[in-house]
Amino acid sequence: MSPARAGRLGVALALASPAASPAAAQTDFTALTPTERTIFHAEIRAALLTVPQLLPDAPPLVIEDPYAEARARDLALLDTHAARLFAGDARLAIFTAPDCGDCVRGLQDLRELSKIYGVTFTQFSMEGNHDIATDLGLTDAPAYVFADRMFQGWMPRPVLERYLAE
Repeated sequence: MSPARAGRLGVALALASPAASPAAAQTDFTALTPTERTIFHAEIRAALLTVPQLLPDAPPLVIEDPYAEARARDLALLDTHAARLFAGDARLAIFTAPDCGDCVRGLQDLRELSKIYGVTFTQFSMEGNHDIATDLGLTDAPAYVFADRMFQGWMPRPVLERYLAE
């Protein structure tokens, strides 16, 4: 191959490389969020592990859950309020608000699905139970509260059904 052709090939390869793309030129790796940084580190590690001679003694990848503390706090709150939320054999609680169309729709879906799955639930007014709603951080109605998770805003029937089927 002639030197001129080799030079053109080198330039073409450099321009076609991911590093020459606009996305790469605009990426500031110092401004990554903790989640983005974790993903980036995992990708780099995975790429390096494809060449074992580069990392013969690579330590195991440990990805810390950035939400572990918040999840533990929420689960502790749910446990604190469990007797009130899940009175009797209720598997979930729904918090509603007056003049809330999504609440009406959510309650209708929940009533129909509770018959199919044999699940009972408790209903709370966000206004009448402001103390527990505030403690749980509920601000949007309807809010669905299970023993191990909470959702705010109307939940489409298939999604609700998935959680009830567990």
